[in-house]
Amino acid sequence: MNQPSNVDSQEVSKFDRVAQLWWDPAGKMGMLHVINPLRSQFTFDHADVNGKRVVDVGCGGGILTETLAQAGADVVGIDQSELTLEVAKQHAAKSGLTIDYRIQTVEELAEKEAGTYDVVTCLEMIEHVPDPAAIIAACARLLKPGGHAIFSTINRSFKAWLFAIIGGEYVMRILPRGTHQYEKLVRPTELRSWSEAAGLTWLRSASLMFNPLTKKFRVAHGKEDVNYMMSFIKKS
Repeated sequence: MNQPSNVDSQEVSKFDRVAQLWWDPAGKMGMLHVINPLRSQFTFDHADVNGKRVVDVGCGGGILTETLAQAGADVVGIDQSELTLEVAKQHAAKSGLTIDYRIQTVEELAEKEAGTYDVVTCLEMIEHVPDPAAIIAACARLLKPGGHAIFSTINRSFKAWLFAIIGGEYVMRILPRGTHQYEKLVRPTELRSWSEAAGLTWLRSASLMFNPLTKKFRVAHGKEDVNYMMSFIKKS
């Protein structure tokens, strides 16, 4: 089977290897559980998901996806890691949640279901693909007018290299080694530019600020630091 052009097979294999770790809060993916309430609240601050159609792009094992479903959303979760999606499906079933998980690219979904979603979330995903601008454009096509897009990623800066890659992956080991490649990280100016070109209007930015002593995060609104989030609206 041919690999879709905007999928990095090495990145997919990387997440295949940690598929069984997604729901272990004490494991290598545990930091995702720590930051999920903060990222979820950022999403809920900008978009009412109750009773709305939502797609979680690059959903992984479904940590955010399940939170969206618990909040009353009709959720589709898409990813390219078959092993990870199987873990997500099993966990959702155990949790009594109905989530439509699919092995599908966002470009493929946008071809079939353009303009049918109220909210698109795409967190910690665009730094793992060859063409992040194409991902954002596809996310925009999926939205109805008035729909919201939420993105999060890691800044391409010396501070991000030092803290997220060297510190996070090699020193503190709060993420598996090799999770991120510096050259694939995304500057805030790039994310805004690609989003605006796709017809999205920027609303707000915030960053997750990590305290290495307490090992806790807080949200700094209006800041675009190492690990940052942005919300957008599709006005027409």
